[in-house]
Amino acid sequence: MTFDRESLSLLDEALAVLADGFRDLPQIPTSIDLAQLREPLLAAAQRLQNNDPYHHPLYIGHMQKPPHPVARLAYCLTLWINPNNHAYDGGHASSVMELEAIGEIARMFGWESCQGHLCGGGTLANFEALWIARERLPGKTIAASTQAHYTHERLSGVLGAPFQAIPADRQGRMDVAALESALHSREIGTVVVTLGTTATGAVDPLDQILALRSRHEFRIHVDAAYGGYFTLANNLDAETRRALDLVSQADSIAIDPHKHGLQPYGCGCVLFRDPDVKRHYLHDSPYTYLSTDDPHLGEISLECSRPGAAAAALWATQRLLPLVPGGVFAQGLASGREAALALYRALAVDNRFAPLFRPQLDIVVWAVRADTSSQASLLARAFYIATKKRDLHLSLVTIPKAMLEAAAPVRTWDADTITCLRACVMKPEHREWMTEILARLDAAAEDV
Repeated sequence: MTFDRESLSLLDEALAVLADGFRDLPQIPTSIDLAQLREPLLAAAQRLQNNDPYHHPLYIGHMQKPPHPVARLAYCLTLWINPNNHAYDGGHASSVMELEAIGEIARMFGWESCQGHLCGGGTLANFEALWIARERLPGKTIAASTQAHYTHERLSGVLGAPFQAIPADRQGRMDVAALESALHSREIGTVVVTLGTTATGAVDPLDQILALRSRHEFRIHVDAAYGGYFTLANNLDAETRRALDLVSQADSIAIDPHKHGLQPYGCGCVLFRDPDVKRHYLHDSPYTYLSTDDPHLGEISLECSRPGAAAAALWATQRLLPLVPGGVFAQGLASGREAALALYRALAVDNRFAPLFRPQLDIVVWAVRADTSSQASLLARAFYIATKKRDLHLSLVTIPKAMLEAAAPVRTWDADTITCLRACVMKPEHREWMTEILARLDAAAEDV
């Protein structure tokens, strides 16, 4: 695949505009020795060849999506001045751009007034949300599904907060009956609702969990790191649509622009419905460098130094592709989901495979049919290798028996889990590439 190089001329034009803003400063003699830079740069390019083609439509393995060209260019452009969004003093323009960009994300969920900021990724976004939950409800337990991201339990441990895992149902969603039973202890103070689990893309039933909140007192943190942007998609099933339409009733939200938001790593975002959470961030410093009363994002985030380049890239992307239903950005999400459904339908009529359930977002998981569960796992690993040899890149995921029994992939259960195949069909191009993807899947299956 040819990498885009034509856009570099546009970067040169943008750099000239940026430089014009500092034209009154004394000139700095240019001392860059291109010949000296050439060897390490080309050596780095050579080393980077040792990667899977994450940018290519034949890569459907993990949650990796190439940044939009405008994000890539805006990020590079900003590196020439390298602002730090910890303080307004360190990043005048990029701090305001960050506030504008996260304001648009908040409005996507129906929040006009809230508190939030960008961060390094979903882990840090979830960490801040759970930290605020601990500060608001000290001593209370944090609960999340067994299919939620493992960091919730780990972060609870870091925070010194009790954690309780809630069983998942056969679709990989939080079991609401199990949650209600756990709530009777009155120990749970925060429930993490995952909208797009890492393993299967399952969406927890937020509507039913909100109904429980009317009878039990607890905070709701929505981990929408993966699935949050799908609130703009127009081709969701009714259950998924209901959950995403109710996100505004949560207390906090985590979302990752570096997943479906077309941004470079790391660009996460945490939002709080109550702007008063900023009081928990108050601190005193033995030194003072905040010279204005304008926004200082470092005063409302746990991270200190943060790249202004990430804010500029997100701002530029959303200026080009506004977060509105029916827009070009939303159409890209819908296209990826259409591709996932096409893959699911193809697997459903292939007697060699057992797709687990109809995808709620754009992740497809399936088992290889076999006599025993251990054989199915071995075949899945062999199939994974066979597809990679054909330049088609999948991933593997371990799924518990309870989520597999309905698909009946095996005759005999000699293990409680099966290693399954997983595809993150998240690039808009996947819809057009699905015929080629299916052909390579078929050829690999013949090999195995």
